[in-house]
Amino acid sequence: MATPLAYTATYSHPADAVRAALADEQYWKDRIAEVGGPGARLESFDATDDGLRVAMVQAIPEEELPTALTSVRPGDLIIPRTETYSGTSGIFEAHVEGAPAQVRGTVTLTGDDSGCTVVVDGSVEVAVPLFGKKIEKVVAEKLTELLTSEAEFTGSWIADR
Repeated sequence: MATPLAYTATYSHPADAVRAALADEQYWKDRIAEVGGPGARLESFDATDDGLRVAMVQAIPEEELPTALTSVRPGDLIIPRTETYSGTSGIFEAHVEGAPAQVRGTVTLTGDDSGCTVVVDGSVEVAVPLFGKKIEKVVAEKLTELLTSEAEFTGSWIADR
């Protein structure tokens, strides 16, 4: 059974401002540069009238990982990730290169002109006998830290515009 990944970001910005940021390619470039980790990059940004699909590669440096994880899988965690949005909801998927780890879930934006909330609801699954659950927990913790950094960046990025 997979480990849950749950995160909620609350913004003092209107929901329309958060949606506008998500639809701005420069936002994604800036976010990746600021909080994406070493070697992070935006792979693609495709916006249409129907929605948005963003593909990126992020990294978590080995020195930030516990030995329980690096003893099984040494090196930085390289994480290809996609986010797809339509209206006020979206889906995300990610995996860890060189490891049987999958992350997937949904993103929901609710709010009005006075502020909004973004809720991430997903799961982390690592198919490694004996150590899978322990690794899932570490990956979920690191992803929660990353989501927090991304939310802080988003709030600041919107405020600066």
